[in-house]
Amino acid sequence: VQLVESGGGLVQPGRSLRLSCTASGFSFSTSAVTWHRQRPGKERELVAGISRTGGVLDYPDSVKGRFTISRDNANMAVYLQMNNLKPEDTAVYYCHAFRMATPQYDYWGQGTQVTVSS
Repeated sequence: VQLVESGGGLVQPGRSLRLSCTASGFSFSTSAVTWHRQRPGKERELVAGISRTGGVLDYPDSVKGRFTISRDNANMAVYLQMNNLKPEDTAVYYCHAFRMATPQYDYWGQGTQVTVSS
């Protein structure tokens, strides 16, 4: 089982990044997926979520209007499009795939660093 994030990096304020989360080894299409981030000195927080059928959770105010989550079940991937990035978006971003119905599972990726700085 693998859940791998990619697409992070150093970007200037106001620019965009697209994070990818790719899965292997489990039934990804039946999972819900969330993106979380952990900013320096802060607890991990939820920034986006999408159901197995593509329904999207309300975004927190901190990213609403700037971040968009989407999924491509055929390619076993979930994306986080991040626009108009701000220095306070600097964090390690994690992908989380889970299924609450039987058979249950809960997987986390290793995280990808996003740094927003001029």
